[in-house]
Amino acid sequence: MRPSQKPGGAPTRSPPIPLPAGGGSTMVGIGLMCLAVMSFAVTDATAKWLGAYTSVFIIVWARYVIHFLLSLVVFNPWTVPGLLRTRRPGLQILRSTLLFATTGMNFLALQFLQLDQTVSIMFSAPFFVALFAGPLLGEWIGARKWAAIIVGFAGILLVAQPGTGIHPAALLSLAAAVTYALYAITTRMLVPYDPTPTTLFYSALVGSIVATLPLPFVWVTPDNPMVYAAMLALGAVAGGGHFLLILAHARAPAATLAPFIYVQILAMVGLGWLVFGHVPSLWTLAGAAIVVGSGIFLLFQERRAIRTTPPPDASLNH
Repeated sequence: MRPSQKPGGAPTRSPPIPLPAGGGSTMVGIGLMCLAVMSFAVTDATAKWLGAYTSVFIIVWARYVIHFLLSLVVFNPWTVPGLLRTRRPGLQILRSTLLFATTGMNFLALQFLQLDQTVSIMFSAPFFVALFAGPLLGEWIGARKWAAIIVGFAGILLVAQPGTGIHPAALLSLAAAVTYALYAITTRMLVPYDPTPTTLFYSALVGSIVATLPLPFVWVTPDNPMVYAAMLALGAVAGGGHFLLILAHARAPAATLAPFIYVQILAMVGLGWLVFGHVPSLWTLAGAAIVVGSGIFLLFQERRAIRTTPPPDASLNH
């Protein structure tokens, strides 16, 4: 759907996509949302496992290029006419670059931190969105949201425990949360100008190009054949997660689905224990609980204020 025009030629926000009626559809949407965020947890766990066998550059390349090639089956200029047309090419490239930076820093942090630590820190992104929305979108926050942000950052400090010996890679996770917040804001900026398929296509296209440029200089042929299977699974699971996310938002309102992104924390804790034998510390669990509680409070505040079409990507760092 193309954005409508005001008499003076200024774009206006497209009307929300109608959702199917009935509670059954909402429950299906919630189920799809949970499957989507669990697939993102599998993506992170796979990236961490791959880090023992190959470089982060190659891992990021596999994630983007395989995802892009698989997505071409559904979204391509032939099946979706006008897919490449964008009214804000600079903003599309900036948004895609921010997502690429988020993925790269997150995958690098995963090589040094436990899964539960990275995901807990990454979930500070909604706080940065609330902070940046004022100067960038004119959406200034009130005292309640400020309180939620301060409490949420206290939770992040419990996870990161600065000065107690946690790896400096925790700063990479925090930087990734900042770039993701900026990515989310640029996504909202694009909503009045470009349709969702175009925005999703540019995310995969730009990421694939940026990841491929240094490949001749960093490529090392893996000795373990399982590495190739894991690289294929990485891109396929990441791409499948985004597809599930789209299906979920077609069946339930964003405000209903948003709290279920925190299922990803449970999945990450479980995978960290099953795959790597990592047991989260009490500090991490306490900090994660505070971050989740503050984030849900912000989500419900947003739900009360805005009931419009969501940004196309509600997941973190993928």
